[in-house]
Amino acid sequence: MVHMRSLRTKMTLLTVCIIVVTVVSMALHSVYFIRDSERQESNQLLLLLCETGERNLDYYFNSVQKSVGKVAAIAESDLDGLDDQKLAQHVDRMRKSFDEMASKTNGVLTYYYRIDPEISNKVKGFWYTDLNGEGFVEHEVTDITKYDTSDTSKLVWFTVPKYEGKAVWLPPYITDNLGAHVISYNVPIYWRGQFVGVVGIEIDYSTMAEQVESIRLYNNGYAFLSDEDGNLFFHPRIDVSQYSEDQIPKVPESAIDKSTFIKYNYEGVDKIAAWLPLSNGMRLNVTVPVSETEGDWQKLVWQTMAFAIVVLLIASTFTMLYTKRITRPLEELTDAADQVDRGNYDIELTYSGDDEVGRLTSTFKRLAGHMKDHISDLNKRAYVDSMTHVRNKGAYSTYTEGLQQSLESNNDLAFAVGMFDCDNLKMINDKYGHEKGDEYLMLACRLICRIFQHSPVFRIGGDEFAVVLQNDDLQNKDELLQKFKDAMVQISDDAQNEWEQVHVAVGIAVYDAKIDQSVNDVLLRADQLMYENKRARKRGR
Repeated sequence: MVHMRSLRTKMTLLTVCIIVVTVVSMALHSVYFIRDSERQESNQLLLLLCETGERNLDYYFNSVQKSVGKVAAIAESDLDGLDDQKLAQHVDRMRKSFDEMASKTNGVLTYYYRIDPEISNKVKGFWYTDLNGEGFVEHEVTDITKYDTSDTSKLVWFTVPKYEGKAVWLPPYITDNLGAHVISYNVPIYWRGQFVGVVGIEIDYSTMAEQVESIRLYNNGYAFLSDEDGNLFFHPRIDVSQYSEDQIPKVPESAIDKSTFIKYNYEGVDKIAAWLPLSNGMRLNVTVPVSETEGDWQKLVWQTMAFAIVVLLIASTFTMLYTKRITRPLEELTDAADQVDRGNYDIELTYSGDDEVGRLTSTFKRLAGHMKDHISDLNKRAYVDSMTHVRNKGAYSTYTEGLQQSLESNNDLAFAVGMFDCDNLKMINDKYGHEKGDEYLMLACRLICRIFQHSPVFRIGGDEFAVVLQNDDLQNKDELLQKFKDAMVQISDDAQNEWEQVHVAVGIAVYDAKIDQSVNDVLLRADQLMYENKRARKRGR
């Protein structure tokens, strides 16, 4: 009996030690996994918002650049001499060209074509302003002769492009004579290598600010604009326009870094930010308190630890009381715990006795299920678009990477990619508000999902969706495309409001082994077809 008790004690201690090590290892592994997954998800969300904002802002800035660049090209090709008569005729011709360009560009406050006084004292150019939104009216031009044009700290819209000799974006400043806070894009004009003057557009600072303010994350996340030295251009909680040029506030020193993700402290709050450069030299920063990004994973960690402790206590107690009965089930349980520790949560436990070991087995199975559910929930939140509930851009990247791997092993793989771009979203947002814009996107998404119901649908941008077609949907793509177009027309005809209509440009490209070297080639062709469809739709209106 003494020998038997000693053996049972040793078995009990050994079994308890195994369970302790396994459960603790599993708990620690899960804790680190949850923490790293949540942090990665938060960082991806930060970067995704930053990328979306950067794309929208750059699209806007590029539209301004194209407008001014086109006017500059017209101006230089129109010049045929620098005498006063020819200059006067040239300036008059440019008024109409510039007015057409400026009226098509959102947020333009002023536009101008200013002739260098060194070229002509009589022909000064023109300056048009739209301060009340009722249309452009001509304003008296600034008297450049009162300034030293070699001093680039004054009359910056004229002196800087003249000095640089190239098109430039200027940081926010107060425009001469109007007292309006603007940013501007200016292009120098040359005739046969000689500087003639400057054409430019001044954008209302509030137009850019509205786009930045629309970027929100969690409860207290927001976006702001700065330069690479940390000087603020726009901040939703700081009125930068109230500061003079030599007193512009700066972001904290710790927030100025070349890394994409930056941790810093602002007003006693630890924060994390992601930033991307804009085409006009600014930086778009999206920041959120660290406490908000870590709240969910800390809760999950405590739940995991609690489950681990409960399982440990139950397993230890039952093992000490019923060593002989649980020897065989315990081996099975230990093996299952090892599988969970290696990340395999689809375990099989056959013991179902109505006793302590059976309850321990059942509890362990529930724990593994909870862990699997927690991880599945994390994966779902990381790869599902929060508004439309279809798969997001991260899921799209993962899916196309998997498709590429399949393609490398099977050159006969059959699939097609459809690109969808919702028209008029900006107009609806500007005219009716972002809530109606969201309704418009949801309506378009539901239509895409309804027509291509056997194919995965992804939201890859603010107003962009993608569909990967295989099997029946691939075979019936032409019929489905026609159904989509018919349904789009029917919905728009029945709609009473603009945001209840659906106007979507679509392009579908089928993989062709003869011309496509990779999945990315198919994506590019689908994107090109979509833009061709968008242009054709615009011409047809």
